[in-house]
Amino acid sequence: MDYFEVAGLISGMLCVWLLIRQSIWNWPIGLCYALVSLVVFLQTRLYAEFGLHIYYVVMNAYGWYYWSRGAGSSTDGVGVKPVPVTHIGSTATLYVLLSVLVGIPVLAELLLYFTDADMAYADATITIFSFAAMWMTARKMIENWYVWLVVDLLATALYVIKGIELYALLYCVYIGMAVMGWLAWHKTLKAQELEANEGVIAAC
Repeated sequence: MDYFEVAGLISGMLCVWLLIRQSIWNWPIGLCYALVSLVVFLQTRLYAEFGLHIYYVVMNAYGWYYWSRGAGSSTDGVGVKPVPVTHIGSTATLYVLLSVLVGIPVLAELLLYFTDADMAYADATITIFSFAAMWMTARKMIENWYVWLVVDLLATALYVIKGIELYALLYCVYIGMAVMGWLAWHKTLKAQELEANEGVIAAC
């Protein structure tokens, strides 16, 4: 058994569980997961996945910083409000779609030309979708869970084919956790909207 895969399995599941709960601690745990995964994907010649996890290292640091800033002072003047759950918006959606449509074939062809990458198009597809999902997660956009669901389904199949059994198991579990994450964040979003409406009524 590969101990790096075991470490990735444990830290990866803990990271997403904390993310569902909107805990800021998901970011340092996610940082550990990303660092361990660099070794796993280098060993299996999934170079786009390797590059993706370098990006994860950066984005976990960014998410940690962004969430720690919060959304201004709390109502009692102590600490800060947590970053609210938001929707992505039409402009950002367009940018994400264009990035995915252009990024997948470009990355796949670069992998085929410059490396001995295996399953380059599958690798590139998971990588580009994950780039988008990670940015949306750091910005706390609820639609990140839709994108992660696509990533989880594709990655589970790829890792089974590549023989990375523990990572295949991890991403299989992620499928259910993506649904749980959307439900939890949707509940928070509805609570935020209710609180905002009550604030408007009180102001009137």
